[in-house]
Amino acid sequence: MATYSVSKSFSLDTAVSDKAAAVMRMFGLTLERLSEQGVSHNCTLQINPGDIVYITGPSGAGKTVLLREIENAVPNSQKLNLNQIELPDDKMVIDCMDGDFMTGLKLLSAAGLNDAFCVLNRPRRLSEGQQYRFRLAMALSAGSKFVFADEFCTNLDRLTAAVISYNIRKHAKKTQTTFVLASSHDDLLLDLSPDVLVAKELSGHAEVIYKRAGVKS
Repeated sequence: MATYSVSKSFSLDTAVSDKAAAVMRMFGLTLERLSEQGVSHNCTLQINPGDIVYITGPSGAGKTVLLREIENAVPNSQKLNLNQIELPDDKMVIDCMDGDFMTGLKLLSAAGLNDAFCVLNRPRRLSEGQQYRFRLAMALSAGSKFVFADEFCTNLDRLTAAVISYNIRKHAKKTQTTFVLASSHDDLLLDLSPDVLVAKELSGHAEVIYKRAGVKS
């Protein structure tokens, strides 16, 4: 088990323009009062190999901040971020997958790409949702110890997102890959069954719930 501590603060460090000063007067705010509203993100997580860490909360709560800080604490050789996976335009999807033919098909199917026209297309020519699933399949085949994904399955239909979440759960358990995922959707909790659930609030507070212990922190 490894412990990851996040402490990130954002304060007002921008000069106040005439327009901003007018808004402050309109709402009766002083510069001191405005400065006090700086948000601090503090969180400590205990993560085991193979855990799924799911960070959720409303837009603007700081989910991405928390995910990035955890990612920064992991050595580059052990992690992969979905956003960093390239989309080739010189070969078909199936040819991008490492390993044998059947393994590639299984991983593509686990990521929701099981249509022949998708598998035989070039990654850069896929739709946005298909490109996301391609990146996910590439992440599953990479063998990295940590996989990070912001806006997890956000742009997918919810049925497909649920199926992928269930498959991610099985893959994490089988390969001991740790997934750190962030999304505002909470409809994936049942299928994803995260080991560590982080509920972020707009105030910056984070409530951490561990499935293995059934306790909050």
